Amino acid sequence: MKLITKKLEKRFKEIGSQEKVKDPIVIAKLFNPAGGGTWYLTEYDPKTQIAFGYVSIFGDHNDEWGSFAIWELQKIKLPLGLGIERDLYMKEIRMSKACPKAIIKY
Repeated sequence: MKLITKKLEKRFKEIGSQEKVKDPIVIAKLFNPAGGGTWYLTEYDPKTQIAFGYVSIFGDHNDEWGSFAIWELQKIKLPLGLGIERDLYMKEIRMSKACPKAIIKY
């Protein structure tokens, strides 16, 4: 599965940087269909194939905001011939709705 389509690239460009947004828009969601791992993407650079967003893997103690390489996620081989997938049914949504624990409370 192609994790980032041309349509998504266009949308990421339209939204631009969300680094100063307290409740950013999640534009795409990736997940591990064979276990733990969800990536909520809020930004993406098509030149470097680096995304930024919130990553939740194996419980709260490993969850964090950060950058990750889409090309690396694309190469992951899981059991039964699976790979990391994009949630095809997810619509753009604010992070506070997609993953409330990702919102930093001040």
